[in-house]
Amino acid sequence: MGQVQDPTPVLLIIAASSRYDAAFQWARDRAVESFGDIALSSPAFDFTETDYYTATMGAGLKKQFFAFERLVDPSQLAGIKRSTNECEAGYAGLGLHPEPRPLNLDPGYMTEAKLILASTKDRDHRIYLGRGIYAENTLYFHHGAWQPRPWTYPDYQRADYHEFFLRCREYLRRKYAEL
Repeated sequence: MGQVQDPTPVLLIIAASSRYDAAFQWARDRAVESFGDIALSSPAFDFTETDYYTATMGAGLKKQFFAFERLVDPSQLAGIKRSTNECEAGYAGLGLHPEPRPLNLDPGYMTEAKLILASTKDRDHRIYLGRGIYAENTLYFHHGAWQPRPWTYPDYQRADYHEFFLRCREYLRRKYAEL
């Protein structure tokens, strides 16, 4: 029988999508209030792989990632996803933009071996965490690079995202060395 152990803390990452710079700044400010200082942030990448969000978010979307200094317990992911959903709704409720959903926030976490994303949608490859939230192993690290799964969203297969995730993994490895 294996020995039960507490999980190793993980690197919290939040993806913010919008077409408004003000939404990115608002999301960043709220995220820092909730999760602490940001260790790494990506550029705002053009989000062109799908038009799935156009009806509710408009055209010309960008996606930016925030990775946080403080490592978290991976069991917190469901609560974090619920919190980011509330944050999204709060921003929409401000009525600053004509779209019904001017901001999308998708949290996840990274270990040295994988990138996990949270979702409210169940699929055959997702694991239920509780509180209406599922987890998906979106990328795995193998042979020195991030690798997609058959279900990995097209944008998460991009080289520029992977470059940022490599920086995040290096940061995480340094944090682990301090533990």
